[in-house]
Amino acid sequence: MNIRSGLLYLLVLLTSFMTGCSHAQNTAPSTKTHAAQETMDHDLLEVTVPRLEELYRSHKYTVSDVVRWYLARIEKYNGIYRAVQTVNLEGALATATREDAEAKVGGSGFVRGRLWGVPIVIKANTSIKGLITTDGWKGYMIPGHELVAPRDATIVARLRAAGAVILGQTNMPDFAASDTNRSTAYGRTGNAYDVRFSPGGSSGGTVTAVTANFALLGNGTDTGNSIRMPSSTSSVVGVFPTPGLVSMAGIAPLDWLLDDTGPIARDVTDAAIALDVMAGEDPSDTRTSSSAAEAEPGPYMRYLRADALEGKRFGVPAFILKGVGIPFEGIPPSESKAEFDADFAGARLPLRPETREAFMKALDGMHAAGATVVFDDSILPDSFAKTVAHIATFRYVREGTNKFLAGYGPAQYHSADDYRKVVGSPLPATIVGGGNETKDRPLVTQALFQTDPEAKAYVLEPRRQALVAYNEVLDRLHLDGLVYPAAQMPPPDETMPQDGKISEGPHSDTGWVNMIGVPAVVVPGGFYPGGLPFGLEISARRWHDGDLLGWAYAYEQATHHRRPPVLVEKGLLPNAP
Repeated sequence: MNIRSGLLYLLVLLTSFMTGCSHAQNTAPSTKTHAAQETMDHDLLEVTVPRLEELYRSHKYTVSDVVRWYLARIEKYNGIYRAVQTVNLEGALATATREDAEAKVGGSGFVRGRLWGVPIVIKANTSIKGLITTDGWKGYMIPGHELVAPRDATIVARLRAAGAVILGQTNMPDFAASDTNRSTAYGRTGNAYDVRFSPGGSSGGTVTAVTANFALLGNGTDTGNSIRMPSSTSSVVGVFPTPGLVSMAGIAPLDWLLDDTGPIARDVTDAAIALDVMAGEDPSDTRTSSSAAEAEPGPYMRYLRADALEGKRFGVPAFILKGVGIPFEGIPPSESKAEFDADFAGARLPLRPETREAFMKALDGMHAAGATVVFDDSILPDSFAKTVAHIATFRYVREGTNKFLAGYGPAQYHSADDYRKVVGSPLPATIVGGGNETKDRPLVTQALFQTDPEAKAYVLEPRRQALVAYNEVLDRLHLDGLVYPAAQMPPPDETMPQDGKISEGPHSDTGWVNMIGVPAVVVPGGFYPGGLPFGLEISARRWHDGDLLGWAYAYEQATHHRRPPVLVEKGLLPNAP
């Protein structure tokens, strides 16, 4: 146990003792205390937002009681699973105390926010005022040069306003640029169902925290699969909203033209409640400017019906079943046909037989809920994948990083150039461009998207063509949406090499969702024979987020696939490379 963890544990015990709630004064807890703890464990393990609200209204628990329960659980298990990078102990307890006082003063007429007293976690690339936005990278933690957030990201401000209690920040790979969850800031996060295995990335810290009941829900970010694929490894619900529905202001970008944020929860109801809170127009993010007019009206709970899948039709993308991958951030038009063909072929990602079997079994739940699933070679064929691959966004990543630092960087640096001058070393090419670290190709010149005459060729026209092709398939075959595996393989064992090298996490063929800008959701779809989860992904037309959540809810109610993991207090690889 390190000094920080020890202090956390002592403070949690001290606070509990002072309120006479959780611990007896002697070493051996009394029978009553043990029974009370068992009752609390029973009530709070897998608790939902509506159920927690009932417990508060009946005065069975205070917010402080609930927050201490979660903090103690983090203390007990986080050393093994390493999901929570920074515990917001002081802030969480202060918020809980304040909310308890408000409820006491307000009495029976007190009006609670939609997430009042709900303990949540926030991904480490999302600004929380006064905390270091590590973005998973040790370079933002250099003593004296830390990236301390001057204010909350928009979604954090909205979650706070709704009454949520922020327990801490979750671990993530450097800059969210990995399919597994290893960071230079905090190390490796393990899968809650088996710590030896990967939870996926880059929102693996949040999914492990939520599925392990370290928090009730949290946020993830997704540039190519990073909410959805990790959710599939851990039997949680992950929502990728229509881009522009939820503000990205205050979230460190990987590629701002592809990035999105959304809720991760243990069930669809909680995800819908959280999305209601997070969504909305924001002057700080121009992508949200039309959301009020274009999005389906809320609240999203209105779409959650057990019969929402009856009579609906869903197609299965042919290119995903064939394992035709799409290179991350696309292939720039400057490449020759031979280079394009080589890059496109290099992104091939076969669907593993065990994943195909899990997918086909998961479709039984779609059928049971009244939906029809269509297999047809013309549903997003190879030609669609090639069109999407022409959407090349890497040219604009520096712009996104500079915009983020300008508004949410510390006083020392508000741009990539400032960082280099102050710290004495540059930000990596991953987030500022100047080179492509994964391919032996000419450097990609950085540009500003709005003024770049090449933006149409790089992004706008291929994106338009791909979205037309997507909608054409839905129209022609009278499909409501698409359904497919959220990953091409099961979570890999990180105790041994995979394909001759250290695991890079489970991979997916779902980055096309980001590239054309349609919403998608992952729901628990069952389990592999070894006990690790399988996730089913559903996508819809742009701005049909309510319908999408309704379908996910109907599937969830027809299947009830989720079961919580059994955590261990000792395990392998808490600090694996």
